[in-house]
Amino acid sequence: QVQLVESGGGLVQAGESLRLSCAASGRIFSINAMGWYRQAPGKQRELVATVTSGGSTNYADSVKGRFTASRDNTKNTVYLQMNSLKPEDTAVYYCNADVTYSVGVGYRTSEYWGQGTQVTVSS
Repeated sequence: QVQLVESGGGLVQAGESLRLSCAASGRIFSINAMGWYRQAPGKQRELVATVTSGGSTNYADSVKGRFTASRDNTKNTVYLQMNSLKPEDTAVYYCNADVTYSVGVGYRTSEYWGQGTQVTVSS
């Protein structure tokens, strides 16, 4: 019932910037928290940043001061501005959203994931 589509990944050099976007679509009633996670080869998926519906943010220590998460509730979209990228930021980045959607005459809340977008930072 709900899809998350990410865009904006790519290959950059250390010190450069990228901006990721994730748009949610479907029978959405409301979206609670949205966020970004990443998974590097051989490592577990880890939290990067989250944004509440009110705009409050939370960041992993490793990205504080370099990454900025934001969202546009009118477009059901969350963004991740990544500055001063480092080789250790290389990973597949996944969008995550906690979505309340309509089902018949009622509503249901579920967690959704995007398909992932590759970010590669060369030294």
